[in-house]
Amino acid sequence: MNQSTNINIEPKQRNLMVAVMLIGAFVGLLNETLLATALPSIMQDFGIVENQVQWLTTAFLLTNGVMIPISAFLIERFTTRQLFITALSIFAIGTFIASISHTFELLLTARVVQASGSGIMLPLMMTVMLKVFPVEKRGAAMGMAGIVISFAPAIGPTLSGWLLEFFSWRGLFYVVLPIVIIAIIIAAIFVKNVTEQTYPKIDILSILLSSFGFGGLLYGFSSIGGGHGAGEVSTEIDSVALAIIIGAAIILTIFILRQLKLKKPMLEFRVFKYPIFSLSLIVTMIVLVALIGAETMLPLYMQNTRDFSALESGLMLFPGAVVMGIMSPITGMLFDKFGAKWLAVTGMLIVSLTTFLFTSLTIDTAYSFLVVIYATRMFGLSLVMMPVMTAGLNQLPPEWHPHGTAMANTMQQVSASIGTAILITVMTTAATNYQPNQTALEGLTESEAMNQIATNAAMDGYNAAFWLATILSVVGLSLSFFLKTKAKTELKY
Repeated sequence: MNQSTNINIEPKQRNLMVAVMLIGAFVGLLNETLLATALPSIMQDFGIVENQVQWLTTAFLLTNGVMIPISAFLIERFTTRQLFITALSIFAIGTFIASISHTFELLLTARVVQASGSGIMLPLMMTVMLKVFPVEKRGAAMGMAGIVISFAPAIGPTLSGWLLEFFSWRGLFYVVLPIVIIAIIIAAIFVKNVTEQTYPKIDILSILLSSFGFGGLLYGFSSIGGGHGAGEVSTEIDSVALAIIIGAAIILTIFILRQLKLKKPMLEFRVFKYPIFSLSLIVTMIVLVALIGAETMLPLYMQNTRDFSALESGLMLFPGAVVMGIMSPITGMLFDKFGAKWLAVTGMLIVSLTTFLFTSLTIDTAYSFLVVIYATRMFGLSLVMMPVMTAGLNQLPPEWHPHGTAMANTMQQVSASIGTAILITVMTTAATNYQPNQTALEGLTESEAMNQIATNAAMDGYNAAFWLATILSVVGLSLSFFLKTKAKTELKY
């Protein structure tokens, strides 16, 4: 039989339902990067440094990474309507707490609560779309989802930069909260039950292993650069982080072995027996690192090193966000016609070249250069993200769609969180280890020399991080050649 939907739902009802779920997923994903341009002002308010403030992004991604594996179980246990409204409500509570946070610890807690809700919304939305759209229309449908998945994180820094001109960083949450409340009301009207309840048993051990395994791995990588201390990079902290990573890896190994033995696993690792799914997942993981990493580092570079305002920083990223939003439905239609391979190859080539151009940032790099290169980079990312993800999910039989989407989203959040943490660590380590050219400092006062050294060290850090991102992009480009064309990616069941 063709891998198509068995759901009887009128197109109008289907479209209204999908629209509501897209709004919910949009606000959830928007919050991955909404604080990007606000990080410098949060650092100032709470008296913290880069390695600490990056936890507001990392903790959000970390919690998503823990929640998403559980989402496959939740989708099979609860109705579509129950789960979506509950997830939105949890997200609303976290947003409210964030809006009244007066300490860094409370704000960090609020981000965790937010992500507990958003970590369910995205895999649920993707599972529903796979249910209600036949395979021949999934490219266009997932292209619409791509607007959310790629445009929401892309527009976050620009939106926050604009809002920070009028409000404090707390105003970012004041704006999001009413949107979420309205989405809950609309969801209660339009969201119908389309997922199947198989009522799997709650496997507490799997949930614990998943949480400690994924959570520990993300925490360990995020802490390598001193993220859980006072901003100091030391051998002791590195040793603790390494021990956490090794322990988490052991726990994850036990978790995977348990899932392979269970008749009804919480997360189906047998999806990896489909090679195109596995390959597409690796490529999209690299894309997420490229996307989130750049959106974290560039605002820091512009505001902390170049003294641009939050608005100017956000506006620099805006054309790229627009490009991503325009291209997502177009690439969906192109995927339906041509498949993922050559879209991915072209996109990763563009991403590799533009990321390389960011490895030579200076204190005098032109604003227009940043705008054009970033927008071009986002064009490349748009050619890769949804086509490759859809190609991978199309390989799976319908009964494994919840597990496929959960696995895909888990790995993407894990890679985005670890990737961002590693890039920030590379940036801070390179800056710390910077050796100044003493000859270039001759004739400067002590104050001028110190400022020059600090600036050059920061630039060295940003460029080192983008060198790592360039290497990852080239790896993604190489893997893209192994994807199949359309005729070879459609399976029949």
